[in-house]
Amino acid sequence: MNQTVIPDFFRQILDQPVNNLVDQAQEQGKKAIAYTCSYVPQPLLSLDGVFPIRVRAPGVVGTPMADTYLSSVICSYTRSVLELALEWAFDSLDGWVFAASCDHLRRLYDNLDYLNKPAFNHMIDMPHRGGAAAEKWLAEEYKSLGAALAESFGVDASPQALSRSIKEHNAYLSVMREISKMRKQDNPPVTGAMFQTLLAASTSAPKDMVMDELKALLARLREGNEGKPYRARVLLAGSHCDDPGYIDVIEKTGGLVVAERTCTGSIPALAPIPENDAPYETLAGQALANISCPRMMESFQARVDEILEAVEEYRADGVVLQTMKFCDTWGVESGPMVQELRKAGIPILKLEREYAMSSEGQLQTRIQAFLESMGK
Repeated sequence: MNQTVIPDFFRQILDQPVNNLVDQAQEQGKKAIAYTCSYVPQPLLSLDGVFPIRVRAPGVVGTPMADTYLSSVICSYTRSVLELALEWAFDSLDGWVFAASCDHLRRLYDNLDYLNKPAFNHMIDMPHRGGAAAEKWLAEEYKSLGAALAESFGVDASPQALSRSIKEHNAYLSVMREISKMRKQDNPPVTGAMFQTLLAASTSAPKDMVMDELKALLARLREGNEGKPYRARVLLAGSHCDDPGYIDVIEKTGGLVVAERTCTGSIPALAPIPENDAPYETLAGQALANISCPRMMESFQARVDEILEAVEEYRADGVVLQTMKFCDTWGVESGPMVQELRKAGIPILKLEREYAMSSEGQLQTRIQAFLESMGK
């Protein structure tokens, strides 16, 4: 049987910071809203008349202009996005929504507001822990965002409209979960790089414009095509990683990435959203239950446990914990997490990287040594 190849349709979406599908949707009168963090709820930015775009910075090779305005210890994702913003790459977008999830993204918000102020620039005040008070606070923050969208773009942000948006988003999540489940197979027909391409592309374009292609790909995958040979099953964990090329290097070396426990990966991004008559409160509760980012306090052991559960569920042989250089939250937590996973008997490789792909040969060497250390 033949191996399934990811369609060029999805690859081409990732070639540019703002792709042609975004342009087409805007020509139809819809408004493109950029966001940078998974704590910004996609359904709220998918109300009728607007659509969300998770900001990426493909092709950035240096950040000379951003370096002028940002501290030298700001992560390279933040620097890369600001660099492209200062090059006017995002000027066609209609607005930005941030979550106060880390100081680096707050500085991006501040600099955009000062240097190249978007027509719509909104910040969500994100609590650092869960609980009834936090859920109430965050629900009000989401309602404030809904009201701002309604005022600026004339959208219907009522609970009923948001419930419809959640239902549509769940339909997308259902297709992606079906594809993700195939990665549990002994010889899965979808690789980690393929899945990351699908996930990154579908969050970089209007979802109604990619759903037919996703469904068609799911049908082809169900035909039982065989996967590529591999030496070991790997779980990718850690910080923001939206580049399929990074996973591709791991897989070219013999590791098969079967799941990603990252804010840009499959876990917990594909969890269905409960459908009820209190959508703002539901989104707040689900966001606070997402403790995948170390910015959520008093949740370290829960993060370790969730990684251990994912290792078992996807039958991973080991974990690659990648952290972006200067990421404060993962910089603090990665050391203790490595110790806890090793105590549990899980082979783990810790890697530090920049946002833009570099030193591919060094990465291959590290992965090769890791696979050999597992006897693979």
